[in-house]
Amino acid sequence: MSRDVIVLGAGMVGTCTALALVLRGHRVTLMDRREPGRETSYGNAGIIQCDAVEPYPFPRDISTLLRVAGKRGADVNYHISALPALALPLMRYWRNSAPHRHARLAQAYAALSQRSVGEHEHLITLTGTEDLVRREGYRFVYRQRATLEKAAAQARETDQRFGVPHRVMDADELAQAEPALRGRLAGAIHWLEPWSVSDPGALVSRYAQLFLQRGGRLVRGDAFTLRARGQGWQVHTDEGELSAPHAVVALGPWSDRLVRSLDYRYPLFVKRGYHRHFQCAQAPRLALLDADRGLVVAPMRQGVRLTTGAEFAALDSPPTPVQVARAQRLANELLELGPPVETEPWVGARPCTGDMLPVMGAAPRHPGLWFNFGHGHQGFTMGPVAGRLLAELIEGTPPVVDAAPYAPARFD
Repeated sequence: MSRDVIVLGAGMVGTCTALALVLRGHRVTLMDRREPGRETSYGNAGIIQCDAVEPYPFPRDISTLLRVAGKRGADVNYHISALPALALPLMRYWRNSAPHRHARLAQAYAALSQRSVGEHEHLITLTGTEDLVRREGYRFVYRQRATLEKAAAQARETDQRFGVPHRVMDADELAQAEPALRGRLAGAIHWLEPWSVSDPGALVSRYAQLFLQRGGRLVRGDAFTLRARGQGWQVHTDEGELSAPHAVVALGPWSDRLVRSLDYRYPLFVKRGYHRHFQCAQAPRLALLDADRGLVVAPMRQGVRLTTGAEFAALDSPPTPVQVARAQRLANELLELGPPVETEPWVGARPCTGDMLPVMGAAPRHPGLWFNFGHGHQGFTMGPVAGRLLAELIEGTPPVVDAAPYAPARFD
């Protein structure tokens, strides 16, 4: 039975949700304040990270916590003014990062990550976007022998638990594979199955074009005008009022504000991140994560994209791109970066939850309202499988994976 659905948010998750519904024959309007793929989905490292079978845990060792508290690295920054509002969700995050809890949550997390490449592949084939994609994996590079050996042992354990192929490279192998590296590093772990994308925003845009070609409708409007009306939902768009029996909240980091207006209090928070493109005479062949320093350098259409770790701050607070400057200095130790492409660094926010799992399913107290947000660092990776899962839940058909771990009702 065909359904009328409004999807709020045209990032990777929202666009893929709308596309999955249209491909199943439903009547769908996708709404955002901007063009598809111009917010959070634009600013990531461009990796379809099927190796990310375990969510990022809150650090629990004293040395890391002291380094973070002192803001000494490029991987973490924070605004003191934001910490009171973040205290409760971060406490839940810390508690769920305990090894026994984290191992259990990783099973549900992996169920999505491991299907990410296959679901993207289906859409990439339909859209003909092979020109944006590289199927050679990416590398964690290590400056220190000790951290490489520790990471190699962890990679073997991850492979045994989840079946994540990888290859440990010594210093000579890495130097031969990545001639752009300026100095001799200890080695690398090459994750073999992830795909990389040379323009993440363009990939979302092409998925949105397929959505339109298959009969979907794209409008601009204000998602925060969403209201229950009769047996459905109404929202104000630039083309007037729009109503439908079903509405999906897929607003990424802005989802919390909307669901709070409906009296849902979830342990949600954002981790902001920055990137900047640089000209580079010789770019790396594959995306490189500098595991000892917490930054990523990735070859992109616009240049070499340098991405930072996490910044704990209020969503709308002014940018403080101190991590970009630190990361640039550290990246220059690896590569000979040229001048920046943009005048100012880009800033965006990752939508995170206190238990590290996304919120996907029916709103507990509002018939016809659906949630699809909270994918943390992996919204770009998980978008197609998350969209398929929610489309199947709306239809009432068996979902691609067990949806219970992601249900909004788990917080009630």
